[in-house]
Parts: sequence; C-alpha cells; structure tokens
Amino acid sequence: MCGLLCSSSGFTQTPTDRLQAATAEVDRVNRKLDSLMNQVEVLKLEKLRSDLQQWGLPQIGPNDQVVAHSAFSLVYDETHEQARWVAHVILPDVANGSEGRSNDFREDELILTGSSVEADFFLKTAKEDGTFSYDGFGFDRGHLAPSADFRYSKKALSESFYYSNMSPQVAELNRERWADMEDALRSYVVRNNTPVYVVTGPILKSDLKIIERGVNQVSIPNEYFKVALDMKNQRAIAFVMPNASCHYPVMNYACSVDSVELITGIDFFPALASNEKLIESTFDRQKWVGERELGEVLPLKAEELPRNTFNTVQAQYYVGKKDAIKVCGTVVSTKKSSKGNIFLNLDKKFPQQIFTVSIFSDYTANFSYVPEVFLQGQAVCVTGVVTNFNGTPTMNITNDKAIEIME
Repeated sequence: MCGLLCSSSGFTQTPTDRLQAATAEVDRVNRKLDSLMNQVEVLKLEKLRSDLQQWGLPQIGPNDQVVAHSAFSLVYDETHEQARWVAHVILPDVANGSEGRSNDFREDELILTGSSVEADFFLKTAKEDGTFSYDGFGFDRGHLAPSADFRYSKKALSESFYYSNMSPQVAELNRERWADMEDALRSYVVRNNTPVYVVTGPILKSDLKIIERGVNQVSIPNEYFKVALDMKNQRAIAFVMPNASCHYPVMNYACSVDSVELITGIDFFPALASNEKLIESTFDRQKWVGERELGEVLPLKAEELPRNTFNTVQAQYYVGKKDAIKVCGTVVSTKKSSKGNIFLNLDKKFPQQIFTVSIFSDYTANFSYVPEVFLQGQAVCVTGVVTNFNGTPTMNITNDKAIEIME
C-alpha cells in the first residue's frame, strides 16, 4: 500500500502534487472559516438589535419613526435635519475589533423625509485636473454613535457613516473633549467586560441657528448629551457638553440620566422597572473611571473661589504672564525624580495632568516638611508665576510660603 503518497488512481504523488493538494485544502478551510465568521457577525448583530430593542431604546412617541440599522437605531427630527437621538450598544468585542474608518459618508435612505447630505456640511467642487476642492461650512460631521464603537463589524461601522448619524459639531469639541468622553466609555466597557447601552443626541430647541449655506439648512445645536447604562452593574451616567471647546476634564461634564431627561424631555430607558429606575437619579464618577484615574478630583468651581483665586483649569489662561497668581486644587499625585526635583500634580494625575507644581532640588531645604509626602491628598493654594512645561501649565516655587493648606 502507498497510503498518502499515492493518488486515487494508485500512482505515487510528487511533491508538487502534495503541495497543490495541501494548498487547495487550506483554501477550502479558509472559505469555510470566512463563511462561519460571516454567520457569526450576522447572528451577533441580530442579538444586538434584539437587546437594544428590549432595553436600550428611549420612549417612542406616536409620531416617531424608529429607523433600525444593524447596530444602532434612531429617531430623526425633520425640522432640525438630524437625529433627535441615536441608541446603540458598546460591546466588549470593541477591544479586539480591527475594522478601520470607512469614511463612506452617505445619505440614509431609510429616513422617509430624507436625511441631511454632504452638501449640508461643505461644498465639493470638481477641478480641471480631476481632483476636488472642498469649501467647509465650519463644522465637523460629528458622529452621534461613534464609528469606533463598531470596529468589530465592517457592516455596522460602515452604517455609522449615514448622515442621519451626523450632527454639526465644532472641531474643538468633536476632536477633543467629546472624543475623550467616547474613549472613556469604551475603556469602561473593556475594563468591566460588560455591554453598555448608550443614547446620544443634540439638545434641540426652536431658536437654534442653522448652517445657511447647506442645502437642508441643518440646525446647529448649542449642546449635546450622551447617557449610558450598565445593566450588569446597575449603574448609569450621563454627560452634557457645549458645542464649543471644553477646557475641563471629561468628568466635569458628568451628570445623572434624570437631569438629561429634564432638559430633553426624553425618557431614556423606559424598560427599566420602577425600582431600577433609581439608578437614573444618581451617578458615581469614580465607578466610571479606570484605576489610573482613581483618586482624581474635579477642579474647584471657579465661582466659589475667592477673588483673584483660580482653579487648575483657569491656570492655562495665565501662562506667560509676568504677575503671580494663586491657583487652588488637590494634590492627587507626587513624584521625586532621581535628581531630587519634586513634582506635585493637582486634580489630575500624570500623564493626564492639567497643572503641576515644581520644586527643584536646590530649594527643597526651604520646606519645613517633605513636600511629596506631606502634601499628598491635601487641598492647597499655590502662589507664583505660571509657565508652560511640555504643554502643561506649571508653577515653580522655592519655599513653603508659596503653598497654603486649604481648610
């Protein structure tokens, strides 16, 4: 018997024959694997839509058209030419998702009245050389349900580029603090290995300005909201941010789901039982941050500080000024370098620090205590000139008279 070395006709196979046979088998297995993976994606999206329908949709009004895509649903507001809200689920699968941005922006044909379109955000003009010029109208096409939340599915990610999922956001919001907040929610999902139901939208009012150069004259929201529900751990959180540059850390914009319901008139999670609805009335910032952020605090409220006293966010406006100012906050992390220099970070820890106090080694003898030990966790006010060190507002002090321990 010749076994594996023989063909079905009884002749001995050559190395080339065996290589071709093995390659054909690999191709067959890969096609089977692709088919199975496609089935898995279809079933996963089917389950996601079912879960979203059961738990994640806000209260539906009698005149609302719910538009359901593969991984998100929305209700469109024709008056303002954008979604009133978009509901989706962030899955733990996002940790291993490998799909990149498709950028295939397009009209949503499921909107019966027609969605906004490309010409609502910029003018695209063909040039003689076959390329295009773009005349923007001053706003980003801000995703309500972010594309990065769907990077586990090529289809779902592509659908996130429907114009029904876009709203005009200023670049300083869309690319900065709003993006930071979206990152924070994804990190929470991965860290806790639990899905989170999310509803996002603009706060729509009758007196909003419009993009006058756009064909549909889309309304320009002054604020945006995002509410998030973790069913597994029975907790929720919400955020409201102005459509502008936001200088405070993400958690400064956190609030309860109930407070957003009062602003918008939307009942976000009506499927929750009455006793479970209590989670909408409270929120715990510390439950939604990672281990690295634990122990951080919110910058002090500017309006509650004494005259000529500033919080750690306001310090950035005095970088490069010659006059000394007083900055107040809480020392949340400290470090002593190998050269003996001491760094105190107020309110936010390294590497996300927003204000740092530096004490160089030559001046540590001027302190009646060990600064990096004694000041840890203390609420302090520091007086000095604010400079810029690698993009962080920094104050260099030389003695303990520059630091006042707050009561």
